[in-house]
Amino acid sequence: MRVASYNIRKAVGLDRRRNPHRVLNVINRLDADVVVLQEADKRLGARPAALPARLIEAETDLTPVPLAGNEVSLGFHGNSILVRRGLKVSAPKRIDLPGLEPRGAVAVDVGDRLHVVGVHLGLLRRSRQAQISALLRAVADSDLPTAILGDFNEWSPHLGLEGLSHHFSVHAPGLSFHAARPVAALDRVALSDELELRHAGVEEGTLARIASDHLPIWAEIGFRPQASTPVSTVSSPPATPPAATDRPALPPSR
Repeated sequence: MRVASYNIRKAVGLDRRRNPHRVLNVINRLDADVVVLQEADKRLGARPAALPARLIEAETDLTPVPLAGNEVSLGFHGNSILVRRGLKVSAPKRIDLPGLEPRGAVAVDVGDRLHVVGVHLGLLRRSRQAQISALLRAVADSDLPTAILGDFNEWSPHLGLEGLSHHFSVHAPGLSFHAARPVAALDRVALSDELELRHAGVEEGTLARIASDHLPIWAEIGFRPQASTPVSTVSSPPATPPAATDRPALPPSR
């Protein structure tokens, strides 16, 4: 199964134009069975969808999982999940996460075999650590193999995600931020022990480099023949992001 994650920045590209059609073209290039999105809703008011469901249905082979708490949003705190049309989904869930700024996660069971969680963690490491603890409590309710994908907002390739890596194998498919000049692997995938990563990468096409400030990541995952002892690992991206004191002056990921 191919899963993917994409922070679409409310469909506003680096040219400062809101263009949901362009974002959907990028999503189509991923050819994923499940796509988790961050910043899929606008930020103010009732948070209407930045990526309207009708466009998703018309321009892709994906359908949104019903996760919104109102009639106008696509997701919850901007987090949404799209699944390939025809796949069975059940138990959609919204997860509140602690922190100084509103954050959340979303989850769904796909095909009775996989529990998928989409997340957008906070800007501060202490907030992220508290959010990871809350996330682990929430996913403990599921008996299915679990894949957690999203914008983890962690610049370090090794630090900050220890709470998660004690229970999941955490992988950085590549440098995904900033789209114009990628220097950080903010977007990652975490797999429970029943799952294995077979291939992974970053979509780096011309459209992806302008459609958002993040590049989307994808991962081919499979089921292990037999569950082994819990995996505790954090894989690094192909290149090491700069230290905090050496970061280039880029717009902050949100």
